[in-house]
Amino acid sequence: MADIALLTALIEPEVKALGFDLVRIRLFGSGDEHTLQIMAENPKTKQLVIEDCAAISRRISDVMDEVDPIEEAYRLEVSSPGIDRPLTRLHDFIEWAGHEAKITATEIVDGRKSFRGVLNGVEGDDILFTDAKSGDVVIPFALISDAKLLLTDALLSATMPLSSDGADDFETEE
Repeated sequence: MADIALLTALIEPEVKALGFDLVRIRLFGSGDEHTLQIMAENPKTKQLVIEDCAAISRRISDVMDEVDPIEEAYRLEVSSPGIDRPLTRLHDFIEWAGHEAKITATEIVDGRKSFRGVLNGVEGDDILFTDAKSGDVVIPFALISDAKLLLTDALLSATMPLSSDGADDFETEE
């Protein structure tokens, strides 16, 4: 598999050149089925529309074809992080403070590796968190292997869609 640091060095400048922020890069799969997943967002809206995904996909495809950093065949997937987004950057934990999240650590922190509760912000390189079971905990950012927001009414209210134009025109087959 390709080096994520190398992929990030290739992809992030291209995403930024289009005016977006890179949220996450993942390369996963096995055998003949590999996927290069790129999550990005508009820094103003924290979302992407389909045209944004298409623009990023075209630009990344050109770079990947030129440099060819992945030996295996792969499918390129570009998306918005979604409502229950992954938290991958230190500023994500500041921006989404007050919302519920699930965090998994690479090592035991205060007797646990998995936490579920409320983000309280950041102090230095530490995540301040109130776990539903164990109370307040400080989790070093460097020890976080996975973190994501949990879908709640408060989160839904905070992440209103960019547009609902055409939603009433959607037809289903009966």
